[in-house]
Amino acid sequence: MSDNEKSGNAKRKVFVAYLIPEAGLKLLGGADGFDVSVWDKESIPTRDEIAERAKDCEAVITLLANRVDDALFAKLPKLRLVAQYAVGYDNVDVAAATKRGIAVTNTPGVLTETTADMAWALLMAAARRVCEGDKLVRNGGWRVAWTPLFMQGVDVYGKTIGIVGMGHIGFAVARRARGFGMKVLYYNRSENEEADALGAKRVELDALMRESDFVSIHAALTEETRGMIGERELALMKRTAVLVNTARGAIVDEKALAHALKKHRLFAAGLDVFGKEPLPAGSSFIKLDNVVLAPHAASSSRETRDAMAVIAAQNVMDFFEGKTPRSCVNPEVFKKN
Repeated sequence: MSDNEKSGNAKRKVFVAYLIPEAGLKLLGGADGFDVSVWDKESIPTRDEIAERAKDCEAVITLLANRVDDALFAKLPKLRLVAQYAVGYDNVDVAAATKRGIAVTNTPGVLTETTADMAWALLMAAARRVCEGDKLVRNGGWRVAWTPLFMQGVDVYGKTIGIVGMGHIGFAVARRARGFGMKVLYYNRSENEEADALGAKRVELDALMRESDFVSIHAALTEETRGMIGERELALMKRTAVLVNTARGAIVDEKALAHALKKHRLFAAGLDVFGKEPLPAGSSFIKLDNVVLAPHAASSSRETRDAMAVIAAQNVMDFFEGKTPRSCVNPEVFKKN
């Protein structure tokens, strides 16, 4: 018997904390037994606004920008499920959710290749000064057709890439690197047999920072990884090296990175994530030509964002049909209930 049948077919109220692609909304809205409301403003809802809109809801679909903590749970007595529309869920206090018997899900897997594509795009753009060149052409600064010293970047093919965090996305980047004839180093808590089979070599972080021409960050944000790439680690890098971050901004000491770029201790950086998002107008990065900036868009392809919406919606549907969602991050909740 399904959860809906047990409750006399009462409709489950679901609040979506920001507009997600139609593919997910259509799936959930077309299913029997769900009453779906969506935040319809351009701004991200505050915790109090979520509490007000979701006060009678049993499920919420959230984004990384939504802080979902115990204070919010206390205001949502009917809440049973947080369906995160992202692979990362560091914005959700999972321990607090578990203690209250609230399940938490995410949308892993579907954004692996898309994020790896973006990491590679940032790497190439930073290495070959693509954005700087585009700006030069648009602003009328390109005055001589070709000169030997003009707009020199650094080669990618045949170089060494160091991957910090050899999970699914890190491995996808490694596969792309092999296509460019690159030597692949990686830093991870444990061996990755697939990466080893690809010819990648696991090393300590210091060795990776010293030996790599490109460093691409793909670690999850934890207390262990927060600030792990700091002034000391950046100082180990080659002056010709490029740093790419599509993971979480807080993994890198941004002040130290901006200083290293300004003093040309590094050749360039490509950044999709930041400690504070949106990036403040006064950020030191904005003034630097040797950094490529993206607005946290690594998973932003139409296909991937649609797939994420479908997974988030399916997680909600599975939960209330009495199934364990395929991407539940705290399955122990089901053992308690």
